Amino acid sequence: MQMEAIIFVSEAPVSVARLKEAFQHQYSKQQLNAYLQQLAVLQHGRSIELVETAQGFRFQVRAKYKQIIAQTWPERPTKLSPSLLETLAVIAYHQPVTRADIEQIRGVTNNSQLLRTLFEWNWIKESGFRELPGRPALLVTTPQFLNAFGLASLSQLPPLQDAKEAFMALDAQAAKS
Repeated sequence: MQMEAIIFVSEAPVSVARLKEAFQHQYSKQQLNAYLQQLAVLQHGRSIELVETAQGFRFQVRAKYKQIIAQTWPERPTKLSPSLLETLAVIAYHQPVTRADIEQIRGVTNNSQLLRTLFEWNWIKESGFRELPGRPALLVTTPQFLNAFGLASLSQLPPLQDAKEAFMALDAQAAKS
């Protein structure tokens, strides 16, 4: 139950490494993962669930209760603009990419405010430079991006069949989280 309390009070997902530190290394990663599985089973049939994201484990309200929560505490969710969503999807599906790659894929000039917003939210970061004249920065998504969309890894992104479908799927993922 100590593990449940640690995860419950944490403002951010809790990694297995952080749990190992919290318990002063008295449990192995395998033991902690087994305890996490047991904790997830204990949540069966309850309004909350234990989920794993790229940053670790967190409790969240099950999707079927989101409507009543929204009615009880109405708040305006952050609406992702179509251009921000397209830019984010290009980075997520084609990373690492340069700003020029994004412009070429989208077919429009980048609005620097879009990338600035993604950097401020810590959803993207620079990850090296392409060996071309000017050495353009390579952009990739971060664990915070995965966490924001409730994903444990990039492999959970919807399949990329049609760019428009992928953007709509990403927006639907954002609405769920």
